[in-house]
Amino acid sequence: MALGRTAGRYAAAGSGERFPNGDGLMMRIRWDQLTSTFVRFVESERASGGLLLLCSILGLLAANSAWGPQYAHLWEREMLGLRLEQWINDGLMAVFFLLIGLELERELYSGELSDPRRAALPAIAALGGMVVPALIHFGLNAATPTQPGAGIPMATDIAFALGVLALLGKRVPASLKVFLVAFAVMDDLGAVLVIAGFYTVDIVPSYLVAAIAVLGILVVANRRVRIMALPFYLIGGALMWWLLLRSGVHPTLAGVALAFAIPYSARDHDTASPSHRLEHVLQRPVAYLIVPTFALANTGVLLGTELLAEVGNVNGLGIGLGLIAGKPIGVAVATLGAVATGRLALPRDLRWSHIVGAGLLGGIGFTMSIFIANLAFPASPLLAGASKVSILLSSVIAGTLGYLWLRFVAPSPLAPSPLRA
Repeated sequence: MALGRTAGRYAAAGSGERFPNGDGLMMRIRWDQLTSTFVRFVESERASGGLLLLCSILGLLAANSAWGPQYAHLWEREMLGLRLEQWINDGLMAVFFLLIGLELERELYSGELSDPRRAALPAIAALGGMVVPALIHFGLNAATPTQPGAGIPMATDIAFALGVLALLGKRVPASLKVFLVAFAVMDDLGAVLVIAGFYTVDIVPSYLVAAIAVLGILVVANRRVRIMALPFYLIGGALMWWLLLRSGVHPTLAGVALAFAIPYSARDHDTASPSHRLEHVLQRPVAYLIVPTFALANTGVLLGTELLAEVGNVNGLGIGLGLIAGKPIGVAVATLGAVATGRLALPRDLRWSHIVGAGLLGGIGFTMSIFIANLAFPASPLLAGASKVSILLSSVIAGTLGYLWLRFVAPSPLAPSPLRA
């Protein structure tokens, strides 16, 4: 996500070349051309992926141990009118979405997605990787109580996906990491739009209008008045979060909206603008505290007979097929269609086998998929729990297949280049 100056750095390095069948600049990216910003992001995501996995295992073990009832009761405790689980899923995850918004803003203004030619291919791949899994689930669950789960297999967990790539080291080209990160950024944006459009019910117009008004004030303060004090925007964001909580729209969307209201400067790459400063401050707490806490609170599923039976039903099948098969099919077919137009081409050191591998890793849904599962089945702990188990199993399978594919099927970046499409 936070690629920062990667595009400018490797463009300046002079390693790009134009393909005869496309007008986009398609480059071979060397490992020594990746910026420190990008490397720090990848290292942080890899480490947080390991912690996320550990917390997920601990949550599952705790829920099914002798202390299971006490563990479940812990998340049900009320604080200031909300259960602890709600504070995590609605409150802390709003900070997670704020970081997603800040990273997306950076990419759109000065990163990999700032050039439409470079952004087009991962954007199209992300669209295919969202639509096909959703159609698979919808096809199996249409007109049933589990139909709302169609959004669950659309998501990609960047931390785990990059963690798998880290295990492969330099056996995969640097371009694949850049492609996967850009693809995941667009995937996150798509997930936000899905949450806003399909998982919002019982809207209270007065609170929603008030939240929009607060956002408008923040945008004017940024664009017209040029207020640069970060606390001003954070206080406004907290008010917007509360108003959305009362409005019926999921309050985590306040995080994304706030990100685009905070002043950003493409010239200030590290610490000068409020957006850059806040992004830098939030990266570690989100990676090492907020997301692992979310995993502890949401993977503590009691594996009873009824729940395991539900995992094998059409909802679980739709999630599994969507993540394991739908993601790579959607990514590969959409990318192939884009290249077939003659307007786009793969980066020079990527092969079609790499694109399939990226699609397999895109099937690691996890954090965002679990988040959407909570929204899809708020009144059915059984369906939500079964969906989470399906997500965990499918993500493990997708990650394993992605690793094996890229390790043994996809060519090494040092191997001779096969014939390209």
